[in-house]
Amino acid sequence: MKLVTFNIRLDWEWDGPNGFPFRKDMILRKIRKEMPDIICFQEVLPHVALWLKENLKEYYIVGCPREVGFRGEQTCIAFLPGRFDLMKLDCYWLSPTPFIPGSRYEIQSDCPRVCTEATFHHIPSNMVFRLTNTHLDHEGHPARILGVRQIAEKLKHASFFPEAPCIFVGDMNAEPDSEEMRLVTSLTGMVDLAADSGGTYHGFHTVTPVKIDYIFADPSIRCKGICKWDDAENGVPLSDHYPVCAEIEL
Repeated sequence: MKLVTFNIRLDWEWDGPNGFPFRKDMILRKIRKEMPDIICFQEVLPHVALWLKENLKEYYIVGCPREVGFRGEQTCIAFLPGRFDLMKLDCYWLSPTPFIPGSRYEIQSDCPRVCTEATFHHIPSNMVFRLTNTHLDHEGHPARILGVRQIAEKLKHASFFPEAPCIFVGDMNAEPDSEEMRLVTSLTGMVDLAADSGGTYHGFHTVTPVKIDYIFADPSIRCKGICKWDDAENGVPLSDHYPVCAEIEL
């Protein structure tokens, strides 16, 4: 199974030549070339989510925007329906009231943070696993700590297929030696399959890449290979993050 975490970067006009309109055709070509089984996106605005659904007909795409009134970014999951049964789907907010849209912790930035959690039956192997995709707060270390603890508690106390192995991916806005990333390992027992992937955020090649994108997984899940999608055309990359792809066995 090939799984990708991909911060697609907001469609903002001030990105100039790196803007989404100049990257979107390249993104489609790359996805169709690689055909991952699952893609976990971050920073997907509603019109970009619609664009993905209109153009990636091979995939089902699930998730919801994070703001009140269902505006703003989402952390959607795209999957190949011929290879998976979607058995359960949860969208929840990192907050004391996780099922109130747009809610957040008081100590975080103004941006609500949402998780998309899916329980899949992988048809070829007849295995069940749980997958969580998120984008942690970009400003507050304490907010990221609270978010990690909340996600870990939800994974630990799942009532539906609680024994199924878990995968936790996304843009964590924290480097590997941070307290919050150490906390993921200590609270969940998962390991970072992309530990040797190197830096992932490069700001459209304006900064030295730093690793803030992760694919954590239960130790029972074997990783057969990791790569970064570092494609670029005329100096324009797929995003301001390198998407990270893992080939795994359940």
